[in-house]
Amino acid sequence: MQFFNIVNEGVKSLSPYQAGKPIEELERELGIQNIIKLASNENPFGFPESAKQAIINQFDDLTRYPDSNGFELKSTIAKKFNLQSNQITLGNGSNDLLELFAHTFACDKDEIIYSQYAFIVYPLVTKAINAVACEIPAKNWGHDLEGFLAAINEKTKLIFIANPNNPTGNFLSQAEIEAFLAKVPSNVIVVLDEAYTEFTSVEERIDSFGLLAKYPNLIVSRSLSKAYGLAGLRIGYAVSNPEIADLLNRVRQPFNCNSLALASAIAVMNDDDFVQKVAKNNRLEMARYEAFCQANGLDYIPSKGNFITIDFKRPAAPIYEALLREGVIVRPIAGYGMPNHLRVSIGLPEENDRFFTALLKVLV
Repeated sequence: MQFFNIVNEGVKSLSPYQAGKPIEELERELGIQNIIKLASNENPFGFPESAKQAIINQFDDLTRYPDSNGFELKSTIAKKFNLQSNQITLGNGSNDLLELFAHTFACDKDEIIYSQYAFIVYPLVTKAINAVACEIPAKNWGHDLEGFLAAINEKTKLIFIANPNNPTGNFLSQAEIEAFLAKVPSNVIVVLDEAYTEFTSVEERIDSFGLLAKYPNLIVSRSLSKAYGLAGLRIGYAVSNPEIADLLNRVRQPFNCNSLALASAIAVMNDDDFVQKVAKNNRLEMARYEAFCQANGLDYIPSKGNFITIDFKRPAAPIYEALLREGVIVRPIAGYGMPNHLRVSIGLPEENDRFFTALLKVLV
């Protein structure tokens, strides 16, 4: 108890992050085999072959430190999206970047704005640095940008916007994002967290990198954990104006991205066929989930991510536990203030069939 009394004040209100239950844990607990996991928005196609070969090619150099600046990966990202390498910051997953943004720009005298029902890491990093959390009530389960603007004051340093949003899947259009950015003071940093952007259609996708020239206070964060299938290696990147990138790289820990992650990321950034296959499956199977919910009288939040959130209109914990006994792992999100909902990752067709069958069984 003596250590609790001396810890950073913001840490006292935190609880450890609760990830989706691992398959191995359920096997140990219930002795169930042939388990499917639709809990953590992981890539149902597994690790891409291009990344496997890149890892094999790195084996002989693992006694060496990785390239701390990630020169080749930055060059690959810059070429793919018509950027400059000095705009890019690499992270140990996008979570690492979110924490980096907070440490770089805010302290205990500052305020950070984010939405109710938004990614749980936003309040986590805010409280960890003892900054003041300004949580804006959600609008239709998504971001109320007018509420964000009304909350900005002289103490506001950062605004986090997930688009699509996790865990609800809501999506803000290009026009909505641009109208918002035009009204945000230039000394307030806006983080556009696009961890799920590859699952949106090309026609509706925001030209977020194109907005950087007009809005130098914008940071765009992306992940290679979802559509690219590198969740286990932890790799992500942020794009900003060069001045912000320079500041972030002053705080970023050296060697925060390991050699295997860097090599794999370079490979998959050029593997458009794999990402398109993943996105196509997500689009087709999302339509099946929506049809299933409609046919069975289940409310859901329309989603642009690789998951769907279902509202059972009653505590969802017993349904979650019953699904575990059927060998199906989904994600309870009571920790987000949504105790009646379960978030379900979009899997392969046979995995989704298994979920449909199991859910109907436990709802009887």
